[in-house]
Amino acid sequence: MTDGSVYGRAAFAVRVAREGGRWQVRLLAQDAGDELPVLERALGEPGAGSWPPPFVLVLDSRLYFVALRHGPGGMVRALISDATMLEWVLAAEVVERYGIGVDTEGAFDDDETGWPGGDLDLFADDGLPADELRPIVTADDLWADEMVERIATRLGFAQELAAAVTA
Repeated sequence: MTDGSVYGRAAFAVRVAREGGRWQVRLLAQDAGDELPVLERALGEPGAGSWPPPFVLVLDSRLYFVALRHGPGGMVRALISDATMLEWVLAAEVVERYGIGVDTEGAFDDDETGWPGGDLDLFADDGLPADELRPIVTADDLWADEMVERIATRLGFAQELAAAVTA
């Protein structure tokens, strides 16, 4: 019996890095990490390793995902697929810590679709710029795990991700 997720689980946290031209995906937690400092530490030291730097990807309850990555000067860049999920601990922490604006009054369209926030260019150095990511994270018909699957497929680490989270 599955929970309906494309990954067989509704929540997980992984660290994704490209080392030697190959994607490496390591499971950090079987459930979505709700401690932001732990997720930030999983990024490693800023500027250490190859370019582009690794990122942490968290799927929480199939409702939203968060991606974190070091940017210039070691600052952490953040993306959340639905910044209106403020009742969830991790979502609220991400929105607050990274100053992601949320228009909760006008955030929903007629279908009650969420509102992505943060750095939509987070995956640009991997080949997925904001203008190509935006249709994925604003799709009315996709759950967050399906968005993650499309991003992973587009960037080329879908098999590694599936192996890490289904193990």
